[in-house]
Amino acid sequence: MIDLRKQSRLFAAAAVLALAACQSPKPEFSGNPLFQDPLTADPCALVYNDTMYLFTGSDEIPPGEDGFRMTKWYAFSSPDMAHWTNQGVKLTVDDFDWASHNAFAGHVVENHGKFWWYVPMVLKDTTAITHEGFGIGVAVADHPLGPYKDALGGPIICDTTQNAIVLNIDPAVYVDDDGQVYMYWGSWNEARYVKLKENMIETDGPVQTVDAKNFFEAPWIHKKGDTYYFSYAAHYPSTTEYSSSKSITGPWEYQGVINDTIANSPTNHQAIISFKGQDYIFYHNADTPTGGPFRRSVCVDSLNYDANGKILKVARTKTGVPAVR
Repeated sequence: MIDLRKQSRLFAAAAVLALAACQSPKPEFSGNPLFQDPLTADPCALVYNDTMYLFTGSDEIPPGEDGFRMTKWYAFSSPDMAHWTNQGVKLTVDDFDWASHNAFAGHVVENHGKFWWYVPMVLKDTTAITHEGFGIGVAVADHPLGPYKDALGGPIICDTTQNAIVLNIDPAVYVDDDGQVYMYWGSWNEARYVKLKENMIETDGPVQTVDAKNFFEAPWIHKKGDTYYFSYAAHYPSTTEYSSSKSITGPWEYQGVINDTIANSPTNHQAIISFKGQDYIFYHNADTPTGGPFRRSVCVDSLNYDANGKILKVARTKTGVPAVR
């Protein structure tokens, strides 16, 4: 004989499960590029108080024209990687009395309870220009969103710095576990690093040459476990490749390609960071309707490692990454 009461309970349970499945929210994704407007490039990311902060350059050249026109930097924030707020322009070339133009890729780092935004620009003082004329300066604030002010009144690194390079751009600053601060930078196949003093605005010792296979520009340092990862743009048009070491100063052992070349964007500039138990890579492409080599847009995708700690090549997506709680 059929147990009608048991059968009724089973039907009711099945109905509840079906209803729950219908009502379960679909995963929310960031989408790529993250923003259609403004045009953004050269990402840097920082986590503070359970929020992801994204700092970018701004591609301002009109459609159909060539060359980098960049005068300012933006900040964005997200609590979950899928929903982003444009916090507006937080720093401009005009905030530095010594700078004239070319607001290229910057880097924000937290230290001593403050936020330090290292940025390269061309100097106004032509007597200090012997190569491309870029200097790396720094602004400071009490919060990731500012307000920022010039912390030094001049560049930390410029053409006349001993052992500087032809194109002193793309700073990447890392505070090591012992509190020592290192600033990497480089372009045109040359990379450098220098220690910074505790005040974050002065060098501490000589500028050192970095030996990393295929390096072109866009250095970034991150650490996972006891391994330091040194990622960078390689070749031109650029892939993103990386080397690793047990020391932040190397020697750097080459590991391979993380991100392939990007259609219609010969530059490739990454930021790698962990947030709420997930690993991410920010980069830019040229996938807006009027995008191009000088009209780029920041994206984000998941970053994965194999069992031996080797970074797997990025699977770039249109959907981006799902929301994390």
